[in-house]
Amino acid sequence: LQLAPPPTPALPTMSKGKVVLAYSGGLDTSVILKYLQDEDYEVICYCANVGQDDDFAAAEKKALSLGASKVYVEDLRKEFVTDFIFPAVGANALYESRYLLGTSLARPCIARRQIEIAKKEGAVAVSHGATGKGNDQVRFELTFYALAPHIQVIAPWRDATFISKFKGRTDLLNYAREKGIAMPSGDKPPYSMDDNLMHISYESGNLEDPACPIEESAYSKTNMMSTWPDKPEIVRISFKDGIPVSVKSKESGKEETDPLALFLFLNEIARVHGIGRIDIVENRFVGIKSRGVYETPGATILRCAHIDIECIAMDREVMKLRDMLMPKFAEIVYNGFWFSPEMDFMLAAIGKSQELIDGWVDVACFKGHCMAIARASPCSLYSGDLASMESVDAYDPADAGGFIRVNSIRLRAHREILEQTLAKDPKRLEAFGTYAPAIADKTD
Repeated sequence: LQLAPPPTPALPTMSKGKVVLAYSGGLDTSVILKYLQDEDYEVICYCANVGQDDDFAAAEKKALSLGASKVYVEDLRKEFVTDFIFPAVGANALYESRYLLGTSLARPCIARRQIEIAKKEGAVAVSHGATGKGNDQVRFELTFYALAPHIQVIAPWRDATFISKFKGRTDLLNYAREKGIAMPSGDKPPYSMDDNLMHISYESGNLEDPACPIEESAYSKTNMMSTWPDKPEIVRISFKDGIPVSVKSKESGKEETDPLALFLFLNEIARVHGIGRIDIVENRFVGIKSRGVYETPGATILRCAHIDIECIAMDREVMKLRDMLMPKFAEIVYNGFWFSPEMDFMLAAIGKSQELIDGWVDVACFKGHCMAIARASPCSLYSGDLASMESVDAYDPADAGGFIRVNSIRLRAHREILEQTLAKDPKRLEAFGTYAPAIADKTD
């Protein structure tokens, strides 16, 4: 009796390798999770806690139910404060004179840990759900490549196959039903929002019309205007080498010294008094103008205090140089180059400028505004005797005459050259702009 040979077992499907996906638990990243699995990747999900109001336990459970091989839920809040927010405060950083960079600072913090996980897991790729029109794709990926030059980046919203498959929200929802992904409940939020412990942003929806104001009820990190107290609250912020080391409310007596705790405490105070709102149109790195509404409560108070302590403890020429660097620092952060040679230089220079920036500042918080009202420093460069209008012991006003004459030398020389030139060629008068009337009087 000749037996038939046993059936040849099917060969196991070979995975393309591990990919670490930045996962939120929302519709987009859940669809991307399943899409990557369809593309034969083993997906490891990564949830970064930078202070946003998310249910991380639910996101972890959801990712595992959808087939993620592993889920990392990482609490990055403290390092976000110490490694990113505090250095930006040290630079007094503002993008385009208004934006405190809440999202821009969070992205390299999130991406840094994603690369650490990828290296730990031996992943061949990392992935994110940022769109192909925004700044975040740039910020994530520049960090990825700076920290892991040979990593593969999977950006589905720039992938032609993915985009052809998912042309809109309807396609995403249909795919979600097919794959057993839990559907979003309730109404779709009216705005696209990015939330972390430093700020929250609101974009899209009716905000795409710059003439349309945001609804007062939309604000989530500051209380309604109608509830802002009629009495100011005084908060004392202490610094050592430009770094906040304590925050104390004079009204409540509460004090915090831990970096994360003191920042969250400032958020609480700013929330009550409605501090930190801005509504702007900004220039994205990718070349598009974008309208955004931001709430940056605690950082607004902190920056106010930091600028003030520098005024009493920082040398004038050092301050000038640091202020020259600030717009470039903000641009580097906004554009996603936190991990770059130029930022290494910037951080070293800013750090040097902060040496001996010690002391405290009292800030009054009242109805959407904050103002420094008192300050003191053991390293103060301010002298009451020198500043006094009554005392002349330390400074002789007569010396000012020589000071003025020395500084006027170049101005006088410049004027003489202008007059000599005009005497030779009167027709050049119109080229001299604001100098013209005085020169004309001289020659008439």
